Amino acid sequence: MKIATPKPISDLMKLLSDIPLENLSLLGQFQATDEKGRYLHWDKFRRIYKNPELSWLATKISRKSLMNTIVIGDIHFSYCVPNSLQSLLHYVDKNSGGNVGTDNLSGLGKVEQQRFLIKSLIMEEAITSAQLEGAATTRKDAKAMLETERKPRTKDEMMILNNYLLMKEAIALRNTPITPEIILKMHRIATHNAIENNAVSGEFRQSDDVFIADYDGNILHSPPAHNQLNKLMQSFCDFANTEHNGEQVLFIHPVIKAIILHFLMGYIHPFGDGNGRTARALFYWFMLKNGYWLFEYISISRLLKNAPAKYAKAYIYTETDELDMTYFIYYQAEIMKRAINDLNLYVNDKQARFKEFLSIIAQYAETVTPKLNYRQIQILQKAVKESGHIFTAKEISNEYGIAENTARKDLNALLELGLLGRFKTGQTVSYISPNDLIERLK
Repeated sequence: MKIATPKPISDLMKLLSDIPLENLSLLGQFQATDEKGRYLHWDKFRRIYKNPELSWLATKISRKSLMNTIVIGDIHFSYCVPNSLQSLLHYVDKNSGGNVGTDNLSGLGKVEQQRFLIKSLIMEEAITSAQLEGAATTRKDAKAMLETERKPRTKDEMMILNNYLLMKEAIALRNTPITPEIILKMHRIATHNAIENNAVSGEFRQSDDVFIADYDGNILHSPPAHNQLNKLMQSFCDFANTEHNGEQVLFIHPVIKAIILHFLMGYIHPFGDGNGRTARALFYWFMLKNGYWLFEYISISRLLKNAPAKYAKAYIYTETDELDMTYFIYYQAEIMKRAINDLNLYVNDKQARFKEFLSIIAQYAETVTPKLNYRQIQILQKAVKESGHIFTAKEISNEYGIAENTARKDLNALLELGLLGRFKTGQTVSYISPNDLIERLK
């Protein structure tokens, strides 16, 4: 991954003494972004304009006027917020609350609607975050493992379980200030029995033989020395815990700050392995801490996984342009917008499927005593979709956050209605969906 590096602005300023007066007007024609609102790196910028270096200088001057500076340890980072980025932030703000389009699910209460639509989405992030790191387990197998609490059989499955537990930890810590010790705990959860590079779970790296390279072996990033990590990570936590509300301190939009925390973890690279998993968990922690509750159910890793080269390039653009984090902020804000849109599509699809299923069992449910509850309806929906699917009380207990006794009662009621079969393996009682369930419902 070869990226053209721009000249330092001090070198570009020397161009001013050599350009004709009539070309000086160029300096006022460039903004922080191009006419399409794109925040271009020199690598792309140089191919577009006839006088690239002078045009780049004009663009950099415009960007400098908008820049904010953040110091972590002794390292100076910067970012700016052009209009097109403001637009992305507004979209995230506007679409990260409310009822996620659940208002039209008749027959269910608000809490039940939310559970029906998004009960599995926390698993999606756990699975795709691990796949982004190279885990080869299929989504179907991984979800079955999490739902049934089956023990991981491979290192890849262990990574997925760890990520699931890590996401739950980030949610639980949403109101807790972050500390280096908490970050070490997060890392310990993320990498338990699933760590490489001779790294140690829950410990900062003790050497400098860590670097980020592309598939061709080209070194893209060399993190700060290990003897700086304690200072850098304390500074990181101080920054994370500071209320950047504009009152005697810099105002930083919460979404931007969450993205910056994600970026900084990748840049500092405090661990020998598991940095990406920990960074994404901290991103979710900060989003939830600031009231963006929808992100408990949104998977950014799925979209990052689909284009890992762009994810890496967003880091490289920053490192090759005076640690300007705006490139990474734009990239992740666009990912967030797409993730919100994908969630809306998911919700709409779930609504359509649910309404279709309700129509199938409407007449049946009217004649049944006692009435089916929403969990039993969803169990039947899965049973219709997957003939031969095996249910256990433990699976239903985990899926709905209810006691195993309650889950067993739900399943036994469906058994008594003739809608599920039952068999026993050792001490475990299981229930199976018959292949003629639709006929039985009719």
